[in-house]
Parts: sequence; structure tokens; C-alpha cells
Amino acid sequence: MPEDSLTPLIEGSNLAGLIRAIDGICARREWEELIELRDRCDEAVKRGKQLWAVSQFAEYRLALEAPAELAASVMTDGRGRFSLGPLWEVAASKHEWAELEPYLEVPTIRALTGHERSIQGDSVAEDDIDTSILEIPVGIQSWEPSYPTAKYTSDRATFPDDIFDIEMTWTDLGEPIEAQPDDEVSDALLALVQPWWEDSQGKAEVATVDSTIEDAIRVLGPHRVRIADVSLQTALEAMAWAGASGGGHGRRRGTPVGRAGAWWVLLELLGYDDVPEDASGLGEEADGIRWALWDPGDRVGGWNLHIGIEDPDDGVAWVLSAVDAV
Repeated sequence: MPEDSLTPLIEGSNLAGLIRAIDGICARREWEELIELRDRCDEAVKRGKQLWAVSQFAEYRLALEAPAELAASVMTDGRGRFSLGPLWEVAASKHEWAELEPYLEVPTIRALTGHERSIQGDSVAEDDIDTSILEIPVGIQSWEPSYPTAKYTSDRATFPDDIFDIEMTWTDLGEPIEAQPDDEVSDALLALVQPWWEDSQGKAEVATVDSTIEDAIRVLGPHRVRIADVSLQTALEAMAWAGASGGGHGRRRGTPVGRAGAWWVLLELLGYDDVPEDASGLGEEADGIRWALWDPGDRVGGWNLHIGIEDPDDGVAWVLSAVDAV
């Protein structure tokens, strides 16, 4: 787009016109032109023009659609604060590891991108990234599920939650019993959804009991709930889905962060202070642990995670109830 056609749009803070201009530039794949538009909007912001959203949308489209080198140029700390998702996750949803890897210099961004590409099916070597960033193996273990990933398009993002489309059974709960103090498992569960109340308008609570999942739910208040036992894999999917999000209004953290949060729930449950050198047997170690998804009966949308864990051998159960509105 010629410069003189951009000037009135920028000086008039014409957001709709600038968004249409971005769409046209992307359709022509004129990436240097898009960078120029971004830079001119950034300059206008310094003069008081309210064009920061246009600048961020231009960077989102660069991450999503531009060649890997240009996509990587916007994948730096601090960029994309109000984008549909972290720009490294946006770029990794459309570019393979071999394309992006040569251009990723920031250790945190490189590690997160490597983990995301591994989740997406790429082979990423442990020595390709700084493994201390997330502290868990970059390779997906045989006992892990296929994690739900964000889907990014030119104008929207979706975060699949069909893991919750399971048949549940209504269950009447008994009389409340005494709750136990929160412990490391409780803390790890709450950490999954910390942005929901810190950066958004949600709430979360946990309960620990020397009993069953049903008794732990009763401690939180409900008299009757829907509940379904699920596999370790489904529980990990649900926890990763929640841990990846920012809730209704917080900043999305990305699937690798959600996966790491789910791992730490499992590690605390199994009594580990650190990730074992050989993590291939964790799934077998968790055999016998009961996992359940439950629902207070009024789940009507938004961000919700209701999960229960029960260790029958030790007679301990934990539940998390977390909600946030869109």
C-alpha cells in the first residue's frame, strides 16, 4: 500500500481501515510492507495516537503467516501482550521447528517454542533448548496424551475443550467431614489456574481429605454433583488445558506451560521433589491413582476446571474447583 494511502488512516486513527490494510498486505504477502505499517503505528502511538492494537495485530499476523525468519523477529519477551495468544505459540502453530530454530536466540522463547513444536509432533532434541526453563522433558512420554492445542487463524483463536464432553453421573454426597491442611498437591493444583484470579475475575478453591474424592467435594459445599472417573491421560489433558490459559481475561500462558503444570501435579502426587532422570515410568507409578472430572451442575460456559484425585493406598483425596467467566 502506498505511503500516502496509509497516512490518512494513521493520522485519523482509523482502526477499521488499518485492519483492512493489514488484511490486504497479508493477502499479497508483502511482509516488509506490514513491518513498515507496524513501525509507523508504533511511532504514532508515541504521538498519542491510539494505534497500539493495530501494531499488535500486525505482529500477530507476522507470527502467524510470515516466513519463519520474520515470524521469529516478533517472538521476543514483552511483545504481543494483548494478542490472541503468546506470539511464540502463534508462530509455532504454523511453522515447524526446523524453520524457526535458527532464528530463536532468547532462551525462554526458544524453550517454549521447542516444547510447543514437540507437542505438535515435531522431534525436538533436549540439547536444542534450555531444559531448565520448564524443567520437564521436551519429548512427549509414551504415557502422556495428545494435548489439546490452540488453533490460531487470521482473526481468532480457539482453545478446544472437548475433553470435558464426557458422560457424568449425578451423585448425592454425604455429610461433610473434616478437611486436612493444604499440601504440595493442593498448591500444584491451584498453580494451574493462578492467572484466573490474579489476572482475571475468577476464583478457585481446593480441599484435601483423608477419604474419597466425593468427600473432598462435599467439603467445598455441594450436596449433589455430576462426576465421572477418567484416565490419567484425560486428567493430564484437562489440567494442561487449564494451565495453558489465562482464564477469561488474563494472558494465555501456552500449552507447554499447561503441560508443565500438569506434570508438577503428578510429580507432587508421586512424592518427587524434582523430575526424575528417567521419566518414562511415571505413568506406571501412577497406576492405581483415581482421577475424576466433576461438575457442580451449573457449568454454563467460560473457563471451568473441576477435578479430583484420590490415592486409595494412602486414603487421601484432593479436589479443585476453579471457574472464570468469559
